[in-house]
Amino acid sequence: MSAPTVTTRSPATGEMLATYLAHDEAAVEAALAATYAASELWRGTPLEDRLALLRGAGKLLTERREEYAALITAEMGKPLVEALGEVDKCAWNCEVVADLAPGWLADHPVASGASRSWLAYEPLGVVFAVMPWNFPFWQVLRFACAALAAGNAALLKHSPDVTGCALAVESLFADAGAPAGLFRSLVVAAEDVPEVSRRVVEDPRVAAVTLTGSERAGASIAAVAGAAVKKTVLELGGSDPFVVLADADVAAAAATAVRSRFANTGQSCVCAKRFIVHDAVAEEFLERFVDQLALLEIAPLAREDLRDAVLRQIEETVAQGARLVTGGSAIDGPGWYLEPTVLADVEPGMTAFDEETFGPVATITRARDDDHAVELANATTFGLGASVWGEAPHALDVGRRIRSGALFVNAMVASDPRLPFGGTGRSGYGRELSAEGVREFTNVRTVYVA
Repeated sequence: MSAPTVTTRSPATGEMLATYLAHDEAAVEAALAATYAASELWRGTPLEDRLALLRGAGKLLTERREEYAALITAEMGKPLVEALGEVDKCAWNCEVVADLAPGWLADHPVASGASRSWLAYEPLGVVFAVMPWNFPFWQVLRFACAALAAGNAALLKHSPDVTGCALAVESLFADAGAPAGLFRSLVVAAEDVPEVSRRVVEDPRVAAVTLTGSERAGASIAAVAGAAVKKTVLELGGSDPFVVLADADVAAAAATAVRSRFANTGQSCVCAKRFIVHDAVAEEFLERFVDQLALLEIAPLAREDLRDAVLRQIEETVAQGARLVTGGSAIDGPGWYLEPTVLADVEPGMTAFDEETFGPVATITRARDDDHAVELANATTFGLGASVWGEAPHALDVGRRIRSGALFVNAMVASDPRLPFGGTGRSGYGRELSAEGVREFTNVRTVYVA
């Protein structure tokens, strides 16, 4: 019987890009053994040497930005300018962590009378990461920088759709000087992902698990990790509200709303997805929003099944009473393209309001007043980000009543290496980035000396 393989395809054409031999059971075992051995070595490596690795990786990311961006675009379809931005953000993250981790990981003294007490942030061991295809470098670098800085090793199971990116990141760290086995990528055929992931999570050499992906994947991994009593960080879906109040700068809100919804062809957990607009400015907002669509660069969705899922959501929502303002159809020709779509008069209970829409479709819902806007914003099981537009004190007051892991006032929700990132509710738990993200992968140890 032939060994399983992984084939990547171009979202722009549907054509095959490359085929990779998947790791068999022996190869997975070898990766686990190598990563565990590296973790034992790395935990004793001085912090300044660990951070030198991140600086080296950041430098290589900048030097190879065109090469890596082209690979991102080829495998998952985002416009080249966005792919370049993704690589640049990864390099920035390397520098931020290298600059600030000494403070984040320093012993934290605690007053305790005549004794000496402090908190120490100590490495856990091997961190297993399950990552998605939509930001194939950024999702990996934001976990890896935190894990490696804290003294852990990293084992990655990336989406099969971006296998080339997964192997490129492994090579990136090796070329930056990482010890053998410190960062490894598993190549797993799609049909084998559940079983291989379960086996790796259960392995006693794995200390913690982090996953970015769907609710279903997160619940499955968390169940296995919970049974094994292992630390998990989950960054799952989002259906972020973008609330436009009566006193908002409507022109600025509409222009930002389009960028917030359609960046990466709408394939981001923190893309604004539900636009909740006060009746007093709803018509103006909708008109300006639609006008801005002409400025978009149309890119494909990452896979055909993903496009079909968004088309289903559009069709169901229109059948439930929403108004199709523009778009709504697949674009004829090669690749997995979908017209940028705007749905108005969308209400709770409709598919595109209740489900996460992971593609280029925006829903517009009218709010009678601030209380109604908050009610609509909170009418979701998700709680990742929220953006609120209006006079700053007013918008902040409204925003504080909305459940979310992040609140952005008069700005679109975005991740920043200096700020913690994560959600509440069905959007997951734990934090990435910043001091909180680095400390997620540590044992916060209390030390008391009498």
